[in-house]
Formats: sequence, structure tokens, C-alpha cells
Amino acid sequence: MSHSLFPNSGVRAWNVNRLPDLSGKTYLITGGNQGLGFEAGKHLGRKGANLILASRSADKARRAASDLETRMKGNVHIVQLDLSDLSSVRKAAEDVHQRFKKIDGLINNAGVMQTPELKTKDGFEMQMGTNHLGHFLFTGLLLGLVEAAAGRIVTLTSIANRSGAMNLDDLMSSRHYTPTGAYVQSKLANLIFALDLDRRLKEANSTAISIGCHPGYSNTGLQSSGPAGLLNIIYKITNPLFAQPPAQGALPTVLSAAGTEARRGHYYGPGRMREFRGLPGDAKIPDGAKDQAVWKRLWDMSEDLVSFKWTIPAK
Repeated sequence: MSHSLFPNSGVRAWNVNRLPDLSGKTYLITGGNQGLGFEAGKHLGRKGANLILASRSADKARRAASDLETRMKGNVHIVQLDLSDLSSVRKAAEDVHQRFKKIDGLINNAGVMQTPELKTKDGFEMQMGTNHLGHFLFTGLLLGLVEAAAGRIVTLTSIANRSGAMNLDDLMSSRHYTPTGAYVQSKLANLIFALDLDRRLKEANSTAISIGCHPGYSNTGLQSSGPAGLLNIIYKITNPLFAQPPAQGALPTVLSAAGTEARRGHYYGPGRMREFRGLPGDAKIPDGAKDQAVWKRLWDMSEDLVSFKWTIPAK
């Protein structure tokens, strides 16, 4: 059993064959044009779902959409979204509102990993700005569409989150930057956001729910596109030896987004080898994500940083 505030849901060794028919349902996947997002889209699409691929590159999204359409029954739509640019986040959310009446699942999948020290267009540390703050704003702007479907908000974190704690006095890692430290901080923020969001939705009797998940150690483009130098070399060696295929790494996402067994406010990941591999089930919430005082402070800081005040009207 996990921490008393976070009981297990009882899900173990979940398989994609347990998905229900998803015809008529619509899932928006940030970064759905490649890697885990693309594989999650394939799983959902095969069960009849419609997909919205939110991607920084419209060309890559179009190529992914063409590929997906040959494998699935539903439709694929494209939205241009750069999570490292809050003006792009707002524009993308406006586009989604104009084109869709509801979203059954908002999957906050996109991210960057262990980059050199970089800034977003708005001046945030790149990993915190992209992985957490961009999704924080995007989710807030789209909440009404998820509520219209009584849908789910799924936020991906990383198994790396177990190795750190939030440093809210240096959220942007400006005092001491390391690629891994900043990544861990952003991934802890993702999990805290998922847990705190569900608490807030539940208190407001919202029709929407929030779930967190992680893919274990999965072989995706993240390890080659973000890390530089020695880290890049290490991943070229370890990925083929230890990482699971992205199609399997996407299963916790699919369970969280559409599995009938998934429960609100829970956290899912692979069930074997200390959550590095295997079929998904309950994941262990790290100590760094359990302090609700940290939840509140991170939420308040995030609202200030993106200049957006969440409103969750009580139902």
C-alpha cells in the first residue's frame, strides 16, 4: 500500500486489449506526432477514437496524421502548438475551442529532456516552461471542453521524478543549473499538477478528472533530441539494451486516458523492474510529490508565471 493519502487503485498488468470501444470519443495529444504520443494515438485510434495531434511542427503532424489514418477508424485533426511559447499555447487553445465541442481526453504528453540551459520565449527555463507551465496553461484554457465530455486530463511525468524534490525557491534552476536536475524538477511538477488538479476538480464537483502516469524507461526520441555530450552517448548504449519499445511505454498513457479500470487522482506506470518496464498498473508516488503545501505553492506560482487564474465552477 502506498502513502495513506494515495491508496492504490488495484490495477495490475493492464493490457490494451481491455480497452472499450472508443468510437465517437476525441483525444487531444500534445506531441502526438512522434514517440509515446504517436503510439498512444495508434492504440486509441484502433479502438475507434478520433485524435487531435497538437504539435509544434505542422509538417510532422501532417505526416503522422497520414500514417495514423491508415491504422484506425476515426479521424485525425491537427493543431499547431509550441508549449515553449505561451502566445502559441493561447492561440492553439482558441483554435481547439473553435473546432471542437468536447474533448474526452486531454493527454499532456509533449516534453523536452535534459537540455542544455535554454530559455523559452517567455524567459522561463526551457524544461520547466515547456513540460509544466505550457501544459498548465493549455489545460486551464481547455478545461471547459473536457468537462463537456465528462472527460479525463492525463499528464505524463517520468520515473526520474523519484530522485528529487521541488525547489520552489529556484523553480527555474537559475542559481544552479544541471540538465538532469532541471528535468527532474519539471517532471515532479507534472505529477504534482496531475494530483493537485484532481483534488481541485473533485472539490468543485467537476465532471472532469485528472490522472498521472509515467512510461518507465522507454526508447523514444527524447533521449536523442535533448541530452548533449556524455548523456547522449550513454543513451545510445543503454536504450537498445534496457529500454522498452515506445508502443509498450505508451500503455500507462492509454490506460489513464481510456481504460475503464483507471481511477481519478491515481498514478500509473509499468509494473516490473522497479517500474522501468512491463504492463502498467499502480505506480508509487515519490515522496517529493506528497506535500500538499508544495502543491498549493506550485499552483499559485504557476498561475502568476503564466498570467492565468484557473476557475473551476462548482457543479
